Amino acid sequence: MSARDTFHEVVKSALENEGWIITHDPYHIDLGFVDFYIDLGAEQLLAATKDNEKIAVEIKTFLAPSTISEFHTAVGQFINYRIALEEDDPERRLYLAIPLEIYRRFFKYSFIQKVIERNQIPLLVYNTEKPEIAQWIK
Repeated sequence: MSARDTFHEVVKSALENEGWIITHDPYHIDLGFVDFYIDLGAEQLLAATKDNEKIAVEIKTFLAPSTISEFHTAVGQFINYRIALEEDDPERRLYLAIPLEIYRRFFKYSFIQKVIERNQIPLLVYNTEKPEIAQWIK
């Protein structure tokens, strides 16, 4: 199993541990001219609300030699996926899942934070060592 597959399973298990039901793995969007495959779709029944919260999660590992290059790709994919989701499933909120150590080491820089803020990218920070979500950043 590759590290990417391992991280996929870690995030999937972490979501399930928090009560999310995985509904799509991967989440497929057919735009007619191209197909998108977002890593996971999940739904959680929230007892305090009347509605189900639906999310889609694009899992990133940041294992490539260039973190900034991987960041550029992740942001571009995220924006495209979010626009596609707006048409396909407007109630589903898209999250970018990133490893905790990358969040601590790379996402601390003000430029990276500005890109995340300006593009309104919700983050799901996951622990690579055990199946848990370290932080939800909306």
